[in-house]
Amino acid sequence: MSGTGGDRLAKDVPPRARDLADPDRSRDTPVLRLESVRKTYGSSVVLRDIALDVPAHTVTALIGASGSGKSTLLRCANLLEEIDDGAIFLDGEDITDPRADQDAVRRRIGVVFQAYNLFPHMTVLDNITLAPRRVHGVPRGEAEERARELLARLGLADRAAEYPDRLSGGQQQRVAILRAVATRPRLLLLDEVTAALDPELVGEVLSVVRDLKEQGMTMVIATHEMAFARDVADQVCFLDAGVILERGTPAEVFGAPAEQRTRDFLRRITEAGRL
Repeated sequence: MSGTGGDRLAKDVPPRARDLADPDRSRDTPVLRLESVRKTYGSSVVLRDIALDVPAHTVTALIGASGSGKSTLLRCANLLEEIDDGAIFLDGEDITDPRADQDAVRRRIGVVFQAYNLFPHMTVLDNITLAPRRVHGVPRGEAEERARELLARLGLADRAAEYPDRLSGGQQQRVAILRAVATRPRLLLLDEVTAALDPELVGEVLSVVRDLKEQGMTMVIATHEMAFARDVADQVCFLDAGVILERGTPAEVFGAPAEQRTRDFLRRITEAGRL
């Protein structure tokens, strides 16, 4: 993917991401807040008393070994998993309250998984426009116009009529991200979006994420790409055995980690040539 991705996306930033002085929301209220969140599967505790604030227009990177709870945290934040204790707030609203409209909540949160999850029987254009049309009530013509603009800015205009199995892995993941962005989400959750890609395709997907960061999209990213997390994140959380063991700026966590478990993890990553 060329380095002009930022220019391509700059004219199509979701209004909520662009509007830094949103009169309907306090600047002091984080977009996402987790308070004492606990999640178990049977006797196994997957998340332990998780507390996390994600301010507007920032990127939070979740790092840690496989099985540390990163993906589960994202699934709980999007209400795909029911928490056992604690509370989760979206723009100050307790979305884990049983009275909360979960469908309405999910309409405000975009999610991209590592397995793309594109509908194989639908074209690229139909994949991107499905949620805006069916969930958000956007007229077909308007939804398709926006989708074509997004595709054009990422060099995928000629792929609109293709089916997912005709695309490379990197192209499929870029379409998956565009599908999430097309709904103009308040919050974007990315779960290991490069894990299923060949190494040469990772860069083009990370470039899209970097563009969204530059345009002010609020994101929480679970990733094994340590160099990317160091470069793009505003805060980094190291998860270990379901606990946020350490958090701070990239300089703090990667440059001077306070916890021995963090140091051990980063040492292994560095020895493997991934940082």
